[in-house]
Amino acid sequence: MDEFTVVIKESSRELTKKERVKMKDFSNAIKLDEVTNDGNFVFKPLVYVILSIHNPKSKDNPDYENILFIDENGTKYVTGSQTFITNFLEIWPEMEGESDWELECYKRDSKNYKGKQFLTCSVI
Repeated sequence: MDEFTVVIKESSRELTKKERVKMKDFSNAIKLDEVTNDGNFVFKPLVYVILSIHNPKSKDNPDYENILFIDENGTKYVTGSQTFITNFLEIWPEMEGESDWELECYKRDSKNYKGKQFLTCSVI
């Protein structure tokens, strides 16, 4: 039987068993794609994981990745935007362990697809 599965592919640090279970459940996470509809959104990531997801009910692609964050307050954020994930993974090694930074999430107009936007991020 083909079932929905979530596997932690990568994490920013060693996770406890409880954290692993918590990070694989993104049903209560805030979707960055939605909170940026009304403008830029800023938060301070404390830890992140890359999730490999298999969803046999997905119409487009049953296998995909999401990135999930937990901030200083324990709030979870998630996105599947490849542009966002790529940009964040370039930022994290430089900023990990630093205290004076936050992540600004925002949408940009696509140069390749008229009328489309993509989610990305920058350090502020």
